[in-house]
Amino acid sequence: MRGEGSRDPRSEPLRFEATTEWLRAEGEAADVVLSSRVRLARNLATSPFGLKATRADRLSTLDVCRSRLLQSGIAPRVVWLDVHERNATERNLLVERHLISKPFSRGRSVGGAPAGNDPRGLAFSIPDERLAVMVNEEDHLRIQVVHSGLALEAAWSQADAVDDLLEAGLPYAFSPRLGYLTACPTNLGTGLRMSVMLHLPALRLTGELEKVKRAASDMALAVRGYYGEGSEAAGDLFQLSNQTTLGKAERTILHELATEIIPRIIAYERHARNELLTKRRIAIEDQSHRALALLTNARLLATDEAMQHLSMVRLGVMLGVLPGLDQNRVNQLLLLVQPAHLQLAVGRELDQEQRRAARAQLTRARLLN
Repeated sequence: MRGEGSRDPRSEPLRFEATTEWLRAEGEAADVVLSSRVRLARNLATSPFGLKATRADRLSTLDVCRSRLLQSGIAPRVVWLDVHERNATERNLLVERHLISKPFSRGRSVGGAPAGNDPRGLAFSIPDERLAVMVNEEDHLRIQVVHSGLALEAAWSQADAVDDLLEAGLPYAFSPRLGYLTACPTNLGTGLRMSVMLHLPALRLTGELEKVKRAASDMALAVRGYYGEGSEAAGDLFQLSNQTTLGKAERTILHELATEIIPRIIAYERHARNELLTKRRIAIEDQSHRALALLTNARLLATDEAMQHLSMVRLGVMLGVLPGLDQNRVNQLLLLVQPAHLQLAVGRELDQEQRRAARAQLTRARLLN
């Protein structure tokens, strides 16, 4: 039986035009913090973890978790997708919308079967996409809540409530001494990762970004790229998250990030932006206008190139040197220039050269209209 508001996994269309929660550009400090994310790693005591699990084990885990996710009322409207039944472009779309991770999109080989057929699923809330739960990622459950702007408190409250609803009907693997048991020791304890997506173009332009990265590392924080662990920065977008999950209470992690560390980085970026305006105004106006001119005239655009120019345009909008340009339009383009979104927008698969041409055409149309 499917829960109220769920959809058949084979018939639910994947949306590419809707603005995701992490790009709404609303909330506290949204000029620097695009989004706040809370992720919880959980496993079932009744199923083998990770690499120990057979395909039959993973199918059983998928069935048990799907049933609970669709019947527990974790959100007013929840969609379930059997990710292993979706094609590569659709899976990449979910990655680009930050609903699933890249390793989860690929799957893993179990018992000699192709990685793409690895049983795995996704439940997420619509239309806001604030909540997403991956089943059979590295852990049996990866619960993710994303809120726009600096809103770690709100994201944590929602994730904690969802966790309680799921735990009421699922036998979590838990140790009174160690806490929640996870596939990777780095997640042991709370199983908690709190992170923010930061736009830091001014720190890069003023040469201060490496200092911030070193300071974050000294505080046991991870600075990762646009798609999280193992990815590179794109468009001056970075994910900053805690690394310690054992021996620290959830509230302690929340307090350190939300009230001490993140506000300090926000202040550094804003100071750098003010420095650019007061000491290098003509130069920053020139760079922002050049970026906009290229995006509205180019006939070929690679993804990284588009992201970098959009970063400069977004900075120009934030600094008021590109008046009349809507921040939401720029934010949406950060998503639409990604390969899977681009191909769904034009309605067909494209090779790399075709994508460069289609990306340039789409960007021109969105910025000029």
